[in-house]
Amino acid sequence: MKKLLKTLKRTVVVESVYLGKPKLAILRELESAYKEMVNEAMEYAVENNVKSLAKLHKTFYKRFREKYPEMPTRLIKGAIADAARRAKSFVKLKKQGRAYTDKPEVRRVTITYPDSQDWRLRGDTVILRTHRGWLEVPLRIHKHFIRYRYGGWRLGRELRFKIAGCKLVFYLAFRREFEVENDPANVAAVDVNENNITVAIYKSANLVYLERIETSLGRVVIAYAEKRRRIMKGRHWSDRVVRKRLKRLSKRERNRKLDVLRKTAKRIVELAQKYNAVVVVGDVAKHKQEVVECQRWSALRHRLHQWSVSTLVKLLKDSPVHVVLVNESGTSTIDLFSGRRIRRWLSSMTRVAARGGRRHVRVKVHKLRFRFGLVGGYMVERDFIGAINIGAKWLKAHGFNPDVRLMALAANGAHEAPVTPVSGGRGANPALKAPVIIKNHLKL
Repeated sequence: MKKLLKTLKRTVVVESVYLGKPKLAILRELESAYKEMVNEAMEYAVENNVKSLAKLHKTFYKRFREKYPEMPTRLIKGAIADAARRAKSFVKLKKQGRAYTDKPEVRRVTITYPDSQDWRLRGDTVILRTHRGWLEVPLRIHKHFIRYRYGGWRLGRELRFKIAGCKLVFYLAFRREFEVENDPANVAAVDVNENNITVAIYKSANLVYLERIETSLGRVVIAYAEKRRRIMKGRHWSDRVVRKRLKRLSKRERNRKLDVLRKTAKRIVELAQKYNAVVVVGDVAKHKQEVVECQRWSALRHRLHQWSVSTLVKLLKDSPVHVVLVNESGTSTIDLFSGRRIRRWLSSMTRVAARGGRRHVRVKVHKLRFRFGLVGGYMVERDFIGAINIGAKWLKAHGFNPDVRLMALAANGAHEAPVTPVSGGRGANPALKAPVIIKNHLKL
């Protein structure tokens, strides 16, 4: 059993209560001075190609200290660090040809206190040090904040906040160290596809469990692409109404996809923790650009670009599990037993009616698409073959001899695997089943 120490970070957004005019006036003066400092330091960094934060701090700290003698020290340091980040980002965008202006502009700022010496969190109140003394800002506490504040997470030293109307929005950083235990012989192999994610669990190098998570992200991408086409029909993208509708649509699509991926990552983490397994994910992003460039159909290129493998990997790495990437080239087309390439496939579709909703009154029909290949005299589903081979590849590379016959052969009753349909904003229904193996000795 191996142990790995992993530090996770979380940012909790908390709003303040309504602030009166005296407090808002002080905070707006603070914001105005912060914005001027960021603008001045950023323009200097871009014009003189200054990339070092230490050099920028050496140039401007004393100047800002004399210009704004009443401002907190940590506020000045936060403004200089903010300017360095913005300058670096602007230079990068300019090299890529994506900058809209010749000089960087500061439109909105998020005030940063890089050290906890100039701010405190006491109960449900944030105490800030300003140029007019200490200022108390009561918060609107919610369950998410309570979970991290009193759930063993440590509050970070940095504080970021912005003025939104007549209140403040705080970004509180929490961190916690987890001791991740995993057995190298236990593997949760993840095969990422366009509309589903398949998981194969190995325990002591033996295949013991299979599960298919229906994400339908490919269908979501197609649906939103069609909505964009309807909005753009007969109009130009420079139209203000069109831009506004496209922006709102893109945000909705991004949130829906992120919600699905978060639920999927949560299920994978549950399985990995249950079996003390290493999460092995097929590295699709490594050769993604090469695959996209080979496609002539623009719609297919768009769907491949929207493949959210990197987002799923990022969510898994931000969880208390050990995640590794392996090359998945050819894993979905290799025979589990002989190692030969599977040449022919049989397409199939299954429609399953399942109850959903809060009271399980509504009935929804799920379309499950499959492709079966002949493996050792049995018809095995392609996505399950990919997940099994990804886990077997990692186990072989680490000196283990994986055994897949316990689950793959029909004599052991492994004909079906559970399916978890996941959709944005709705709950999952794990009562569905997907065929892993169909009638044996069937020739293609």
